[in-house]
Amino acid sequence: MNENSTEAAPENAAPAAKTLGTRRGTGDPATRGRTTIADGVVAKIAGLAARDVVGVHAMGGGLARTFGAVRDRVPGGGRSSAMRGVKAEVGEVQTALDLEIVVDYGVSIAEVSRTVRENVVAAVERMTGLQVVEVNIAVSDVKLPDEEEEEDEEERPRLQ
Repeated sequence: MNENSTEAAPENAAPAAKTLGTRRGTGDPATRGRTTIADGVVAKIAGLAARDVVGVHAMGGGLARTFGAVRDRVPGGGRSSAMRGVKAEVGEVQTALDLEIVVDYGVSIAEVSRTVRENVVAAVERMTGLQVVEVNIAVSDVKLPDEEEEEDEEERPRLQ
């Protein structure tokens, strides 16, 4: 009977090996599946990081801000104001960003641009794990101290 017992063991070993292959918890969980990040997600992160910089008055050019203000008032108006002035191209491991900003009068545009790049790169890389290969910044306007806000005018009620 001992011989039968040892012969039965190899037969039982095959199902045990098969069970191990389908068992939960084997392998590194990080390698199970794939994560994709939409362009809009990266654009929102970059837009919010750029707005945090002192000296950045607004994002986007005048026309983009005007249309954005109208679009924000329409329910389901589409693109978030956080994405205004930001274009992101996202690959599998890298991303490139184009930002259009309005700076406050009197600030160093070079310093503001450098700080915006640093903030955007840090935020995007920390939150997404993507490598930021470039952050191009176009300064489309300067906000003068005596200029009224276009958006403030639109926010005021028409009737009192």
